[in-house]
Amino acid sequence: MRLLSGLRPRLILAFAAMTIIGAAAAAGASYVSARNAILEAVQDAAMNQLKDRVSSYGRPLSTPPTQEQLNDFAGSLRLNAVAVYRNLRSVNGPDLTIFSPELRKTVAEDLHIQFQRLDRDAKPELLVGMPVLAPQPNGAMRASGVEVYSLTSLVQQQQAIDELAKYAWQMAALALPLAAALALLAARQVLRPVRALNTAAAQLGEGRLDVRLPAKGSDELAELVTTFNNTAAELERTVGELKAMEADARRFVADVSHELRTPLAAMNAVTDVLDEDAEALPPDTAVAARLVSGETRRLTRLVQDLVEISRFDAGRAELVLDEWDLATAIRDSLDARGWRDGEDLVTDLPEGVLARVDRRRLDLIVANLVGNAFRHGEAPVEVRLRADGDGVTLEVDDHGPGIDPEVLPHVFDRFTKADTARARSEGSGLGLAIALENARLHGGDITAANTGRGARFVLRLPRRTEGGAR
Repeated sequence: MRLLSGLRPRLILAFAAMTIIGAAAAAGASYVSARNAILEAVQDAAMNQLKDRVSSYGRPLSTPPTQEQLNDFAGSLRLNAVAVYRNLRSVNGPDLTIFSPELRKTVAEDLHIQFQRLDRDAKPELLVGMPVLAPQPNGAMRASGVEVYSLTSLVQQQQAIDELAKYAWQMAALALPLAAALALLAARQVLRPVRALNTAAAQLGEGRLDVRLPAKGSDELAELVTTFNNTAAELERTVGELKAMEADARRFVADVSHELRTPLAAMNAVTDVLDEDAEALPPDTAVAARLVSGETRRLTRLVQDLVEISRFDAGRAELVLDEWDLATAIRDSLDARGWRDGEDLVTDLPEGVLARVDRRRLDLIVANLVGNAFRHGEAPVEVRLRADGDGVTLEVDDHGPGIDPEVLPHVFDRFTKADTARARSEGSGLGLAIALENARLHGGDITAANTGRGARFVLRLPRRTEGGAR
Protein backbone atom coordinates (compact mmCIF):
# COMPACT_ATOMS: atom_id res chain seq x y z
CA MET A 1 0.00 0.00 0.00
CA ARG A 2 2.91 2.38 0.66
CA LEU A 3 3.85 2.24 -3.05
CA LEU A 4 0.56 3.96 -3.88
CA SER A 5 0.86 6.63 -1.18
CA GLY A 6 3.17 8.95 -3.17
CA LEU A 7 2.03 11.58 -5.65
CA ARG A 8 4.12 10.10 -8.49
CA PRO A 9 2.49 6.60 -8.42
CA ARG A 10 -0.96 8.13 -8.17
CA LEU A 11 -0.34 10.45 -11.10
CA ILE A 12 1.04 7.60 -13.20
CA LEU A 13 -1.94 5.40 -12.37
CA ALA A 14 -4.37 8.22 -13.12
CA PHE A 15 -2.78 9.09 -16.48
CA ALA A 16 -2.42 5.42 -17.46
CA ALA A 17 -6.01 4.68 -16.45
CA MET A 18 -7.33 7.62 -18.47
CA THR A 19 -5.30 6.62 -21.52
CA ILE A 20 -6.36 2.97 -21.30
CA ILE A 21 -10.00 3.89 -20.72
CA GLY A 22 -9.86 6.26 -23.69
CA ALA A 23 -8.29 3.58 -25.91
CA ALA A 24 -10.80 0.97 -24.75
CA ALA A 25 -13.70 3.36 -25.30
CA ALA A 26 -12.43 4.20 -28.81
CA ALA A 27 -11.96 0.51 -29.61
CA GLY A 28 -15.40 -0.31 -28.24
CA ALA A 29 -17.06 2.51 -30.18
CA SER A 30 -15.30 1.42 -33.38
CA TYR A 31 -16.40 -2.17 -32.81
CA VAL A 32 -20.03 -1.23 -32.20
CA SER A 33 -20.09 1.09 -35.20
CA ALA A 34 -18.54 -1.50 -37.53
CA ARG A 35 -20.79 -4.26 -36.20
CA ASN A 36 -23.92 -2.20 -36.80
CA ALA A 37 -22.71 -1.25 -40.27
CA ILE A 38 -22.08 -4.91 -41.21
CA LEU A 39 -25.41 -6.09 -39.88
CA GLU A 40 -27.36 -3.22 -41.42
CA ALA A 41 -25.68 -3.84 -44.77
CA VAL A 42 -26.61 -7.53 -44.88
CA GLN A 43 -30.05 -6.79 -43.44
CA ASP A 44 -30.83 -4.11 -46.03
CA ALA A 45 -29.51 -6.29 -48.83
CA ALA A 46 -31.66 -9.26 -47.77
CA MET A 47 -34.79 -7.13 -47.37
CA ASN A 48 -34.33 -5.28 -50.66
CA GLN A 49 -33.62 -8.52 -52.50
CA LEU A 50 -36.77 -10.14 -51.06
CA LYS A 51 -38.91 -7.10 -51.95
CA ASP A 52 -37.58 -7.03 -55.48
CA ARG A 53 -38.18 -10.77 -56.03
CA VAL A 54 -41.68 -10.64 -54.55
CA SER A 55 -42.52 -7.58 -56.62
CA SER A 56 -41.31 -9.35 -59.77
CA TYR A 57 -42.88 -12.79 -59.24
CA GLY A 58 -45.87 -12.11 -56.95
CA ARG A 59 -48.18 -10.44 -59.48
CA PRO A 60 -49.36 -13.64 -61.31
CA LEU A 61 -50.63 -15.17 -58.03
CA SER A 62 -54.37 -15.67 -57.81
CA THR A 63 -56.22 -15.32 -54.56
CA PRO A 64 -56.52 -17.77 -53.00
CA PRO A 65 -53.48 -19.49 -54.53
CA THR A 66 -53.22 -23.21 -55.06
CA GLN A 67 -50.53 -25.38 -53.54
CA GLU A 68 -48.79 -25.62 -56.88
CA GLN A 69 -48.82 -21.83 -57.28
CA LEU A 70 -47.31 -21.40 -53.80
CA ASN A 71 -44.59 -23.91 -54.62
CA ASP A 72 -43.78 -22.25 -57.95
CA PHE A 73 -43.81 -18.78 -56.37
CA ALA A 74 -41.45 -19.76 -53.55
CA GLY A 75 -39.15 -21.51 -56.02
CA SER A 76 -39.09 -18.55 -58.39
CA LEU A 77 -37.77 -16.31 -55.63
CA ARG A 78 -34.52 -18.35 -55.67
CA LEU A 79 -34.07 -17.57 -51.98
CA ASN A 80 -34.18 -19.65 -48.84
CA ALA A 81 -37.82 -18.62 -48.53
CA VAL A 82 -41.22 -20.13 -47.82
CA ALA A 83 -44.60 -18.86 -49.12
CA VAL A 84 -47.63 -19.10 -46.85
CA TYR A 85 -51.36 -18.59 -47.36
CA ARG A 86 -53.44 -19.34 -44.32
CA ASN A 87 -53.04 -23.09 -43.78
CA LEU A 88 -51.12 -23.63 -47.04
CA ARG A 89 -47.35 -23.35 -47.33
CA SER A 90 -44.86 -24.09 -50.04
CA VAL A 91 -43.06 -27.40 -49.82
CA ASN A 92 -39.62 -25.83 -50.04
CA GLY A 93 -37.97 -23.29 -47.72
CA PRO A 94 -37.26 -23.13 -44.01
CA ASP A 95 -39.48 -24.49 -41.27
CA LEU A 96 -42.16 -22.01 -40.22
CA THR A 97 -41.54 -22.79 -36.55
CA ILE A 98 -38.27 -20.90 -36.84
CA PHE A 99 -40.23 -17.68 -37.27
CA SER A 100 -41.64 -16.40 -34.01
CA PRO A 101 -45.39 -15.88 -33.55
CA GLU A 102 -44.78 -12.20 -32.91
CA LEU A 103 -43.04 -11.78 -36.27
CA ARG A 104 -45.77 -13.65 -38.12
CA LYS A 105 -48.51 -11.65 -36.40
CA THR A 106 -46.81 -8.35 -37.31
CA VAL A 107 -46.41 -9.42 -40.95
CA ALA A 108 -50.10 -10.45 -41.11
CA GLU A 109 -51.31 -7.14 -39.70
CA ASP A 110 -48.90 -4.74 -41.45
CA LEU A 111 -48.23 -3.94 -45.08
CA HIS A 112 -44.48 -3.40 -44.54
CA ILE A 113 -41.57 -5.79 -44.53
CA GLN A 114 -40.38 -6.96 -41.09
CA PHE A 115 -37.16 -8.53 -39.83
CA GLN A 116 -35.76 -10.24 -36.76
CA ARG A 117 -32.27 -11.42 -35.74
CA LEU A 118 -31.76 -14.46 -33.55
CA ASP A 119 -29.18 -17.08 -32.56
CA ARG A 120 -30.19 -20.64 -33.27
CA ASP A 121 -27.81 -23.40 -32.28
CA ALA A 122 -25.17 -20.72 -31.58
CA LYS A 123 -25.49 -19.50 -35.18
CA PRO A 124 -26.82 -15.99 -35.94
CA GLU A 125 -29.62 -15.75 -38.50
CA LEU A 126 -31.69 -13.00 -40.10
CA LEU A 127 -35.42 -13.65 -40.45
CA VAL A 128 -37.38 -11.50 -42.90
CA GLY A 129 -41.12 -11.57 -43.49
CA MET A 130 -43.43 -9.55 -45.75
CA PRO A 131 -46.97 -9.71 -47.10
CA VAL A 132 -47.61 -10.01 -50.84
CA LEU A 133 -49.70 -7.02 -51.91
CA ALA A 134 -52.42 -7.06 -54.55
CA PRO A 135 -53.54 -3.93 -56.48
CA GLN A 136 -57.13 -2.66 -56.14
CA PRO A 137 -59.24 -1.16 -58.94
CA ASN A 138 -58.71 2.27 -57.42
CA GLY A 139 -54.93 1.80 -57.60
CA ALA A 140 -54.48 1.16 -53.91
CA MET A 141 -52.58 -1.88 -52.58
CA ARG A 142 -53.92 -4.35 -50.07
CA ALA A 143 -52.64 -7.56 -48.50
CA SER A 144 -53.45 -10.57 -50.62
CA GLY A 145 -53.12 -12.95 -47.66
CA VAL A 146 -49.96 -14.51 -49.09
CA GLU A 147 -46.91 -14.07 -46.87
CA VAL A 148 -43.28 -14.75 -47.67
CA TYR A 149 -40.60 -15.55 -45.06
CA SER A 150 -36.89 -15.87 -45.81
CA LEU A 151 -33.93 -16.97 -43.67
CA THR A 152 -30.42 -15.66 -44.18
CA SER A 153 -27.41 -17.01 -42.30
CA LEU A 154 -25.18 -14.41 -40.59
CA VAL A 155 -22.34 -16.78 -39.76
CA GLN A 156 -19.87 -15.11 -42.12
CA GLN A 157 -20.81 -11.67 -40.90
CA GLN A 158 -20.45 -12.81 -37.27
CA GLN A 159 -17.00 -14.18 -38.03
CA ALA A 160 -16.04 -10.82 -39.53
CA ILE A 161 -17.41 -9.06 -36.45
CA ASP A 162 -15.48 -11.40 -34.14
CA GLU A 163 -12.28 -10.71 -36.06
CA LEU A 164 -12.98 -6.98 -35.81
CA ALA A 165 -13.50 -7.28 -32.02
CA LYS A 166 -10.22 -9.19 -31.66
CA TYR A 167 -8.32 -6.52 -33.56
CA ALA A 168 -10.02 -3.77 -31.53
CA TRP A 169 -8.98 -5.32 -28.20
CA GLN A 170 -5.50 -6.00 -29.51
CA MET A 171 -5.15 -2.33 -30.35
CA ALA A 172 -6.43 -1.44 -26.87
CA ALA A 173 -3.83 -3.79 -25.34
CA LEU A 174 -1.08 -2.24 -27.46
CA ALA A 175 -2.09 1.12 -25.98
CA LEU A 176 -1.03 -0.06 -22.50
CA PRO A 177 2.75 0.51 -22.90
CA LEU A 178 2.02 3.77 -24.72
CA ALA A 179 -0.22 4.79 -21.83
CA ALA A 180 2.49 3.94 -19.30
CA ALA A 181 5.07 5.96 -21.26
CA LEU A 182 2.73 8.95 -21.56
CA ALA A 183 1.88 8.67 -17.85
CA LEU A 184 5.56 8.67 -16.86
CA LEU A 185 6.25 11.66 -19.08
CA ALA A 186 3.24 13.59 -17.77
CA ALA A 187 4.03 12.74 -14.14
CA ARG A 188 7.63 13.81 -14.64
CA GLN A 189 6.57 17.14 -16.12
CA VAL A 190 4.13 17.76 -13.27
CA LEU A 191 6.35 16.56 -10.42
CA ARG A 192 9.60 18.24 -11.49
CA PRO A 193 8.59 21.69 -10.17
CA VAL A 194 6.96 20.05 -7.14
CA ARG A 195 10.23 18.29 -6.28
CA ALA A 196 12.13 21.54 -6.77
CA LEU A 197 9.70 23.29 -4.44
CA ASN A 198 10.09 20.53 -1.85
CA THR A 199 13.90 20.79 -1.99
CA ALA A 200 13.78 24.59 -1.77
CA ALA A 201 11.33 24.44 1.17
CA ALA A 202 13.64 22.01 2.98
CA GLN A 203 16.60 24.33 2.40
CA LEU A 204 14.51 27.24 3.64
CA GLY A 205 13.68 25.26 6.77
CA GLU A 206 17.39 24.63 7.32
CA GLY A 207 18.04 28.38 7.37
CA ARG A 208 19.05 29.06 3.76
CA LEU A 209 16.81 32.09 3.39
CA ASP A 210 18.42 33.12 0.08
CA VAL A 211 17.09 30.08 -1.81
CA ARG A 212 15.00 30.95 -4.89
CA LEU A 213 13.52 29.02 -7.81
CA PRO A 214 13.32 30.04 -11.50
CA ALA A 215 9.71 30.69 -12.52
CA LYS A 216 9.03 29.20 -15.96
CA GLY A 217 5.80 29.50 -17.89
CA SER A 218 2.52 31.05 -16.80
CA ASP A 219 0.58 28.10 -15.39
CA GLU A 220 -0.50 27.41 -11.80
CA LEU A 221 2.85 25.82 -10.90
CA ALA A 222 4.69 28.90 -12.15
CA GLU A 223 2.40 31.05 -9.98
CA LEU A 224 3.18 28.77 -7.02
CA VAL A 225 6.93 29.17 -7.62
CA THR A 226 6.51 32.96 -7.80
CA THR A 227 4.55 32.94 -4.54
CA PHE A 228 7.25 30.80 -2.91
CA ASN A 229 9.98 33.19 -4.07
CA ASN A 230 8.06 36.20 -2.77
CA THR A 231 7.43 34.47 0.55
CA ALA A 232 11.10 33.48 0.89
CA ALA A 233 12.22 37.04 0.07
CA GLU A 234 9.86 38.53 2.64
CA LEU A 235 10.93 35.94 5.21
CA GLU A 236 14.60 36.71 4.53
CA ARG A 237 13.95 40.42 4.96
CA THR A 238 11.96 39.93 8.17
CA VAL A 239 14.47 37.51 9.69
CA GLY A 240 17.30 39.84 8.76
CA GLU A 241 15.58 42.70 10.52
CA LEU A 242 14.88 40.55 13.56
CA LYS A 243 18.50 39.36 13.70
CA ALA A 244 19.74 42.91 13.42
CA MET A 245 17.37 44.02 16.19
CA GLU A 246 18.39 41.05 18.35
CA ALA A 247 22.09 41.78 17.81
CA ASP A 248 21.52 45.43 18.69
CA ALA A 249 19.61 44.45 21.83
CA ARG A 250 22.30 42.00 22.94
CA ARG A 251 25.04 44.49 22.23
CA PHE A 252 23.14 47.13 24.19
CA VAL A 253 22.66 44.79 27.19
CA ALA A 254 26.32 43.75 27.08
CA ASP A 255 27.52 47.34 26.79
CA VAL A 256 25.28 48.55 29.60
CA SER A 257 26.25 45.62 31.80
CA HIS A 258 29.95 46.26 31.30
CA GLU A 259 29.53 49.99 31.84
CA LEU A 260 27.67 49.36 35.11
CA ARG A 261 30.37 47.11 36.56
CA THR A 262 32.73 49.99 37.45
CA PRO A 263 30.19 52.20 39.27
CA LEU A 264 28.72 49.09 40.95
CA ALA A 265 32.17 48.17 42.25
CA ALA A 266 32.41 51.59 43.84
CA MET A 267 28.88 51.32 45.20
CA ASN A 268 29.63 47.92 46.72
CA ALA A 269 32.69 49.38 48.45
CA VAL A 270 30.53 52.15 49.89
CA THR A 271 27.77 49.74 50.97
CA ASP A 272 30.36 47.56 52.71
CA VAL A 273 31.37 50.57 54.78
CA LEU A 274 27.71 51.39 55.44
CA ASP A 275 27.04 47.81 56.58
CA GLU A 276 29.97 47.99 59.03
CA ASP A 277 28.81 51.33 60.45
CA ALA A 278 25.04 50.63 60.36
CA GLU A 279 24.89 49.88 64.07
CA ALA A 280 26.34 53.31 64.87
CA LEU A 281 23.93 55.18 62.62
CA PRO A 282 20.54 56.53 63.67
CA PRO A 283 17.72 53.95 63.23
CA ASP A 284 16.17 55.57 60.14
CA THR A 285 19.55 56.06 58.53
CA ALA A 286 20.54 52.46 59.34
CA VAL A 287 17.38 51.13 57.67
CA ALA A 288 18.07 53.24 54.60
CA ALA A 289 21.70 52.09 54.52
CA ARG A 290 20.72 48.41 54.72
CA LEU A 291 18.10 48.96 51.99
CA VAL A 292 20.66 50.59 49.70
CA SER A 293 23.13 47.81 50.48
CA GLY A 294 20.62 45.07 49.65
CA GLU A 295 19.46 46.70 46.42
CA THR A 296 23.07 47.30 45.39
CA ARG A 297 23.88 43.60 45.86
CA ARG A 298 20.78 42.63 43.91
CA LEU A 299 21.74 45.02 41.09
CA THR A 300 25.29 43.65 41.15
CA ARG A 301 24.00 40.10 40.77
CA LEU A 302 21.68 41.12 37.94
CA VAL A 303 24.55 42.81 36.08
CA GLN A 304 26.81 39.80 36.61
CA ASP A 305 24.10 37.50 35.24
CA LEU A 306 23.54 39.80 32.26
CA VAL A 307 27.25 39.79 31.52
CA GLU A 308 27.31 35.99 31.75
CA ILE A 309 24.28 35.54 29.49
CA SER A 310 25.72 38.01 26.98
CA ARG A 311 28.83 35.82 26.73
CA PHE A 312 26.63 32.85 25.79
CA ASP A 313 24.76 34.95 23.23
CA ALA A 314 28.00 36.14 21.70
CA GLY A 315 29.46 32.62 21.64
CA ARG A 316 32.37 33.66 23.85
CA ALA A 317 31.64 31.33 26.77
CA GLU A 318 34.57 28.96 27.33
CA LEU A 319 35.06 25.74 29.27
CA VAL A 320 38.07 25.10 31.45
CA LEU A 321 37.84 21.35 31.94
CA ASP A 322 39.53 19.25 34.55
CA GLU A 323 38.79 15.91 36.16
CA TRP A 324 36.95 16.27 39.49
CA ASP A 325 35.32 14.07 42.05
CA LEU A 326 31.82 15.46 41.65
CA ALA A 327 30.82 14.70 45.24
CA THR A 328 33.63 16.94 46.51
CA ALA A 329 32.90 19.69 43.96
CA ILE A 330 29.16 19.73 44.75
CA ARG A 331 29.71 19.65 48.53
CA ASP A 332 32.16 22.56 48.26
CA SER A 333 29.52 24.57 46.37
CA LEU A 334 26.94 23.85 49.07
CA ASP A 335 29.34 24.66 51.94
CA ALA A 336 30.40 27.93 50.30
CA ARG A 337 26.80 29.13 50.61
CA GLY A 338 26.20 27.77 54.09
CA TRP A 339 24.04 24.84 52.96
CA ARG A 340 24.92 21.81 55.08
CA ASP A 341 23.25 18.48 55.79
CA GLY A 342 20.48 18.73 58.34
CA GLU A 343 16.73 19.10 58.51
CA ASP A 344 16.61 21.51 55.56
CA LEU A 345 19.12 19.75 53.30
CA VAL A 346 19.56 16.02 52.65
CA THR A 347 22.42 14.97 50.35
CA ASP A 348 23.35 11.66 48.78
CA LEU A 349 26.75 12.27 47.19
CA PRO A 350 28.72 9.04 46.74
CA GLU A 351 32.46 9.45 46.42
CA GLY A 352 34.38 8.33 43.34
CA VAL A 353 32.04 9.67 40.64
CA LEU A 354 34.60 11.33 38.37
CA ALA A 355 33.95 13.60 35.38
CA ARG A 356 35.72 16.31 33.39
CA VAL A 357 33.88 19.55 34.16
CA ASP A 358 34.46 23.26 34.46
CA ARG A 359 34.49 23.67 38.25
CA ARG A 360 33.30 27.29 38.19
CA ARG A 361 30.39 26.59 35.86
CA LEU A 362 29.38 23.46 37.81
CA ASP A 363 29.35 25.64 40.93
CA LEU A 364 26.95 28.06 39.20
CA ILE A 365 24.64 25.21 38.17
CA VAL A 366 24.51 23.72 41.68
CA ALA A 367 24.03 27.13 43.30
CA ASN A 368 21.14 28.00 40.98
CA LEU A 369 19.34 24.64 41.28
CA VAL A 370 19.66 24.32 45.06
CA GLY A 371 19.04 28.05 45.65
CA ASN A 372 15.92 27.87 43.46
CA ALA A 373 14.66 24.90 45.53
CA PHE A 374 15.13 26.82 48.79
CA ARG A 375 13.55 30.04 47.46
CA HIS A 376 10.49 28.58 45.71
CA GLY A 377 10.05 25.19 47.39
CA GLU A 378 9.97 23.91 50.93
CA ALA A 379 12.46 21.97 53.03
CA PRO A 380 13.86 19.45 53.06
CA VAL A 381 15.76 19.88 49.78
CA GLU A 382 17.26 16.61 48.55
CA VAL A 383 20.41 16.48 46.42
CA ARG A 384 21.33 13.10 44.88
CA LEU A 385 24.29 12.24 42.65
CA ARG A 386 24.30 9.11 40.47
CA ALA A 387 26.62 7.60 37.90
CA ASP A 388 24.60 6.79 34.79
CA GLY A 389 26.58 4.80 32.20
CA ASP A 390 28.79 7.27 30.32
CA GLY A 391 27.24 10.21 32.17
CA VAL A 392 26.31 11.48 35.60
CA THR A 393 22.95 12.63 36.99
CA LEU A 394 22.32 15.18 39.72
CA GLU A 395 18.75 15.41 41.07
CA VAL A 396 17.54 18.32 43.20
CA ASP A 397 14.11 17.79 44.81
CA ASP A 398 12.11 20.07 47.07
CA HIS A 399 8.90 19.48 49.02
CA GLY A 400 7.06 22.62 48.01
CA PRO A 401 3.90 23.16 45.93
CA GLY A 402 5.70 22.33 42.70
CA ILE A 403 5.84 24.38 39.52
CA ASP A 404 2.69 25.85 38.01
CA PRO A 405 1.84 23.69 34.93
CA GLU A 406 1.54 26.86 32.84
CA VAL A 407 5.01 28.00 33.93
CA LEU A 408 6.70 24.56 33.67
CA PRO A 409 7.32 24.67 29.87
CA HIS A 410 8.96 28.10 30.25
CA VAL A 411 10.83 27.60 33.52
CA PHE A 412 14.22 27.90 31.77
CA ASP A 413 13.22 31.00 29.80
CA ARG A 414 14.91 34.25 30.72
CA PHE A 415 13.18 36.40 33.35
CA THR A 416 10.53 33.75 34.00
CA LYS A 417 8.96 34.13 37.45
CA ALA A 418 7.88 31.03 39.35
CA ASP A 419 5.41 33.15 41.33
CA THR A 420 3.75 35.59 38.93
CA ALA A 421 1.94 37.29 41.80
CA ARG A 422 5.26 38.67 43.08
CA ALA A 423 6.44 41.74 41.23
CA ARG A 424 10.02 41.27 42.44
CA SER A 425 12.12 38.38 43.69
CA GLU A 426 15.58 37.95 45.14
CA GLY A 427 16.95 36.45 41.96
CA SER A 428 17.58 38.07 38.63
CA GLY A 429 15.26 35.76 36.71
CA LEU A 430 18.26 34.50 34.75
CA GLY A 431 19.59 31.82 37.10
CA LEU A 432 17.93 28.78 35.57
CA ALA A 433 18.62 30.07 32.04
CA ILE A 434 22.32 30.42 32.90
CA ALA A 435 22.35 26.98 34.54
CA LEU A 436 20.88 25.42 31.38
CA GLU A 437 23.39 27.22 29.14
CA ASN A 438 26.26 25.96 31.31
CA ALA A 439 24.90 22.40 31.19
CA ARG A 440 24.63 22.55 27.39
CA LEU A 441 28.12 23.99 27.17
CA HIS A 442 29.27 20.76 28.86
CA GLY A 443 27.25 18.70 26.36
CA GLY A 444 24.54 17.99 28.94
CA ASP A 445 21.02 19.16 29.76
CA ILE A 446 18.66 20.11 32.61
CA THR A 447 15.01 19.09 32.86
CA ALA A 448 12.26 20.16 35.25
CA ALA A 449 9.19 18.26 36.41
CA ASN A 450 6.68 17.95 39.25
CA THR A 451 6.88 14.82 41.39
CA GLY A 452 3.58 15.25 43.20
CA ARG A 453 5.50 16.15 46.38
CA GLY A 454 7.32 19.14 44.94
CA ALA A 455 9.55 20.11 42.02
CA ARG A 456 12.48 18.13 40.64
CA PHE A 457 15.37 19.43 38.54
CA VAL A 458 17.63 16.85 36.91
CA LEU A 459 21.11 17.75 35.62
CA ARG A 460 22.70 15.29 33.18
CA LEU A 461 26.36 15.66 32.21
CA PRO A 462 28.72 13.48 30.17
CA ARG A 463 31.83 12.27 31.92
CA ARG A 464 33.88 13.53 28.97
CA THR A 465 33.03 16.50 26.78
CA GLU A 466 33.63 16.25 23.05
CA GLY A 467 36.76 18.05 21.91
CA GLY A 468 38.21 18.47 25.43
CA ALA A 469 38.78 21.90 26.92
CA ARG A 470 38.05 25.02 24.86
